[in-house]
Amino acid sequence: MDLTYRDIKAAAGRVAGQVRPITLAPADPPDSGGELWFALEFLQHTGTFKARGAQNFIQAHREDDTLPEAGVTIASGGNAGLACAWAARQQGVRATVFLPTTAPTVKVDRLRGYGAQVRLVGDEYADALAACADYAETSGALPSHAYDNPLIAAGAGTLMEEIHRQLPRLDTIVVAVGGGGLFAGIATAADYYGVRTVAVEPERCRSLNAAIEAGRVVDTPVDSIAADSLGARRVTPLALHAAQHYNVRSMLVSDNEIIAARRALWHDRRLAVEHAAATALAVLTNDDQRPDLTYRFEPGEKVCVVLCGANTDPSDLTN
Repeated sequence: MDLTYRDIKAAAGRVAGQVRPITLAPADPPDSGGELWFALEFLQHTGTFKARGAQNFIQAHREDDTLPEAGVTIASGGNAGLACAWAARQQGVRATVFLPTTAPTVKVDRLRGYGAQVRLVGDEYADALAACADYAETSGALPSHAYDNPLIAAGAGTLMEEIHRQLPRLDTIVVAVGGGGLFAGIATAADYYGVRTVAVEPERCRSLNAAIEAGRVVDTPVDSIAADSLGARRVTPLALHAAQHYNVRSMLVSDNEIIAARRALWHDRRLAVEHAAATALAVLTNDDQRPDLTYRFEPGEKVCVVLCGANTDPSDLTN
């Protein structure tokens, strides 16, 4: 299934009134002559953009009468699991979330707080994923995914719809990339409006960048400070299609640059975000270290950086 702008418009109709509208905040651009904005999506329900995709996924299946009595199921102790559980509760749908037994108690408690049935299986995520697949097959529950689904990506793309409504003359949108759901949705909507997308990844979690180089989806190593959110071994075909067909620039940043950008957001603006969110900003602020790999503003360019999530431990921000 392809992802089109029409899919994103349909998703926008579904999630309207169900998710928090985006808040935009002006910021000082690194270069003079440009204009910089932050999209504060970490203020979203469950703390990340994933609430949008989860809402769209459940509502679309309800519209198509493909939502089973057994509800939805997902293997994720992270942001996707939280979003799935939250959206299911909003829609009065059962949610069963699989996690490894090593999952932090705080995540388990939060999932249960959203009303999810939590199943702890095995020591690794792969064990939970296999158990989730078995459960979906035997119970009839609808399997969801953190990012590899057109409905999830379309829901994420509604973020760009809202940004464009407030910044109709936007030139460039900057977004971090993990598995590619958020990127695919944003790039699809951005291309419709003639907006350039800058896709930013950690150097050691570069599934999209590697796929662009290879011309196909490939497995990549995962070893980054932002791997908890951006640590997909391979990007989705939807994301690669967007990178190949739309006005997209792929860029990489180091872990040190991500850490510096995250701390700067805290020290300068008192914004506590995940390393994944800081990854997007890092490509604008690393000029002192690697000027050849910094995104440079064109004269008068209007740029918006998506700060995508804030499910983080802020204890290290004051160091």
